[in-house]
Amino acid sequence: MKVIAVNGSARKDGNTAILISRVFEELNKEGIETEMIQLAGQVIAPCKACWACGGQGNCVHRKDAFREIFEQMKAADGILLASPVYSANISANLQALLERAAVVCDMNPGLLTHKAGAAVAAAGRGGALHAIDAMHHFFLNHEMFVVGSTYWNMAHGQMPGDVEQDTEGLANMSNLGQNMAYL
Repeated sequence: MKVIAVNGSARKDGNTAILISRVFEELNKEGIETEMIQLAGQVIAPCKACWACGGQGNCVHRKDAFREIFEQMKAADGILLASPVYSANISANLQALLERAAVVCDMNPGLLTHKAGAAVAAAGRGGALHAIDAMHHFFLNHEMFVVGSTYWNMAHGQMPGDVEQDTEGLANMSNLGQNMAYL
């Protein structure tokens, strides 16, 4: 089995990546292959609403990394979406990726059906619940199974490495990984 994570942070290997790694530790213990896709340094263009993806199984536009990332999402057994909280929401790059993926899935039903999905947010203060909600809505709208934990899947930290001080948040990431492995 394989789980991919899409790290929506503009910072490569920052707090969001640390949280993903904690979830991955638990998945790896169960023999589940993992891979992190980092959106840092990339720009994912928004959906053009051209509807050309119907019957194609992927977006027809090729000027960014969307097609390759979406192919990995389709091939994976589980998808972990992760984002820092920007203005009480997910990052713009992750939002663009999810909007395009949603249209491709709407035009080609069943592409992500029955996959396991988990969401993680790194927050400086507030807004994490809304960010997690946005990612959960993507899963639910595409017939995916949402993995939960003992608390909301968030940790606090603003500067790179700060989340390592949130012991409750890190414990929750471990529990999330265990639950995802079980599912």
